[in-house]
Amino acid sequence: MGSTVGDDAEIADLMRAANAGDARAYATALSAIAGRVRPWLARRCAGRGVDVEDLVQETLLAVHLKRHTWQPDAPVMPWAHAIARHKLADALRRRGASVPVDIDDLAETLPAPTTDPCRAVDLARALGTLADRPRRIVEGIAVEGLSVREVAQRLGANETAVRVALHRALKTLSARFGRS
Repeated sequence: MGSTVGDDAEIADLMRAANAGDARAYATALSAIAGRVRPWLARRCAGRGVDVEDLVQETLLAVHLKRHTWQPDAPVMPWAHAIARHKLADALRRRGASVPVDIDDLAETLPAPTTDPCRAVDLARALGTLADRPRRIVEGIAVEGLSVREVAQRLGANETAVRVALHRALKTLSARFGRS
């Protein structure tokens, strides 16, 4: 039942071919992904009353539906394991269970940190030069990744005002820190 595909690079090659329309490559990629997530899910489902095969099928369906979100230059398995992790969490949540995640299980699939601590300090300093409201808007949208609507709701403002304040704050930061 396992796949003959070796490593993540081979699965990535298959996914690229699949996204280009190669049905055989897609079937092989899905089989390889299933072969990798099945034992991972089985370890986490043991004694919890969750059907591993159902989760594998849910994971493969989600991979199929979300394959456009996979970045062709990124490894496939961290992406597929994230989907499987979410499917497992959903299944356990439906059963009323909590979902502990052991970071050691994911250590080899996680990329090295890309944030430079000096950059974070520089960002904090730059944001500190803004008044409270514009700082909160920039932090919400640019740092936390919230939408304009979410920031507007958080601040009790309308979306247009948030967009204008964001534009002005970014223009101020650009002027202060040499980017025009």
